[in-house]
Order: sequence, then C-alpha cells, then structure tokens
Amino acid sequence: MKEFEDVVSKDPPSQLPPDRGIRHEIDLVPGTKYCVTRQCPLPRKQCEFIDAFFDAKANAEMVRESKSPHSSPTFCVRKPNGKWRLVHAYNKLNSATVPAQTPIPSKDVILNNMAGCTLYSALDLVDVYYPILMRESDIPLSAVSTPSGMLWEWLVMPQGLSNAPATFDRLATQLFRPLRAFAQTYFDDIFVNSRAENGQTAMEVHLRHFHRVFEVMRANKLYANIDKCVFGAEEIKVLGCFVSSAGVRADPEKVKAIGAWPTPMSQKDLRKWLDLANYLHKYSAGYAGLANPLSDLLKKDTDWRWERQHQEAFDSELTACAYPDSARRVKVIQRSL
Repeated sequence: MKEFEDVVSKDPPSQLPPDRGIRHEIDLVPGTKYCVTRQCPLPRKQCEFIDAFFDAKANAEMVRESKSPHSSPTFCVRKPNGKWRLVHAYNKLNSATVPAQTPIPSKDVILNNMAGCTLYSALDLVDVYYPILMRESDIPLSAVSTPSGMLWEWLVMPQGLSNAPATFDRLATQLFRPLRAFAQTYFDDIFVNSRAENGQTAMEVHLRHFHRVFEVMRANKLYANIDKCVFGAEEIKVLGCFVSSAGVRADPEKVKAIGAWPTPMSQKDLRKWLDLANYLHKYSAGYAGLANPLSDLLKKDTDWRWERQHQEAFDSELTACAYPDSARRVKVIQRSL
C-alpha cells in the first residue's frame, strides 16, 4: 500500500487530466436556445468558499473565465462533516440535454463475478468527474455564475450534469476492462476479489491484483478516499448485498425492515413494500407467484380494496423474504469456477 500511497488520498491534487479519448459531451434537444438561471445572493461564508474554490480550479487550469450566453447558478450545501459542498444548479441545461444511453453495469453480473472468492476490497474514488475533459464545443454550456459576479466555464466535467455518471462509467469500463476477472467497477466504486491460485495464497494474489488496479489508477490520475475504502475483508458490502466465499446474501438491515413492515393501507404503501420485497426476492425460493395478488392492486384504474387474499399474499411474501429458512428458502448466488 505504501508504494501507491499517492493514489489513496482524501485530498487529490487539482490538475488537468490527460486526454484518454473519452470526453464529456452535451447534446441539446433540437430547438434549445439559451439555458440561463439567475444567480441568487448567498451568505458571506458561502461566497468566500465559492471564490476560493474557483481560484484553486483556475490555477489548476480546470476552469476559465467565460463569455458564454449560458449560465447556471452556484450555491453550497453542508456535508455531514460540516464542510461545504459546492453545487451547480444545471436544472435548465439538464432538461434540455439528450439523455445518454450508456448501459448501467448489471448488479447481478457484478455480484456473480465476485461471489465465492476469499478476499475482498472496495475502493471509493474521489472527485471522479474532474478526471474527464469536456468536449471543446460544449465548454460554454458548462458556464456557471458566482455570487461575486464571475462567470466560469469548465474545461473538465463538473458535477451536476445529467449525463456525467454515464460518461464516467464509460471511462471506468474502458480503463478496467482488462482487469475484469478480479476488478469490478460500478460508477465511482471499484471492487477487487481474489482467491488462492497457482500456488499463491489468497493474500498474495490479492496484493498482486491490487498492484494492477493501482497502476491503472496512477496512470490515469484516479484517486481513492482512504477513509471510505475496505481492504482484505472476507465479506464485503457490494451494492446493497453482502458477498463472501459462501456467495451473496441480502443486507440484514433490509431484511429487518421487511419483517417490521405494517400492512399496506394504500397503493403508495404497497408500492414501497413491493420495491423492497423485489430486492430480496432472488434470495428466497418460492417468491415467484406470491406477489401476483398484490401486483393486481397496482394496475391502472383498480380500486383499492384490501381483501383476504391480499393479506394472505402479503403475509406469505413477508415470511419468504424476511425470515428465510437457510435450507429451503435462501438462494445463494455462487460464482462459476
């Protein structure tokens, strides 16, 4: 880890990233004119934070002064640690942006690839948008105003753009595809999974895998927040589930929530219940068919009438999801060897 301490940091350096062939693009809906939202006054402390933020980004050549006809306002919100988080209100621009159709990584594929290994680690990347350059012609669209009267435009992809997550996912997929046998990516998360092989212990293999992941991160100026990383665990939380050598199991907190759920009193209540139950159903054999009477209540133009068959279906589904019998109801997803 010490060899790569430069890529595991809470405060990565501000710098212009290399051009990797993937730039953030903003394609506007035909007929769109100017996306402008007025900047509101802000308290002095926020103004000082915003000015200092842009001064630092300008020194790093990540932003420049703008004459764009587009303008989105800037404000701040408090983070859980009490510090400020800068936010750009790109609402109008996002509404006029053609949505990207980049496929979202499949949660089930990621879990299946990881299940059955011996050691796991998770890396939480920090400032994942800034490592991507903007398409030159779209830089004026990124223009943001500040309470002090400045108009800046971004040379790198800022946070707040509707297609930004899709662009970063394209980059992560491109960079880590050669390592997909042991490194899974999901937006700003990287999961590393290893087992003993070729006469090496699981830890030796895990360290070798980490070395390759860190090499890619260093070469592409990607950084992980050390405070949010997990290293060398036998079980790890991945996308709302827990993965280990035994397979995949549901998050106990969600299982607990299912067990304490009251009888739904409206379609809204039922929809919330089914959303959570659908998350857990793959771990419970016999779930298929139980939800049919409940789903019927959500059909268009259906009157809400909670009857005996609905209560029975609700009780059966609750039991199947919340109190699975490990021998009969739980289905553990095993990774194919």
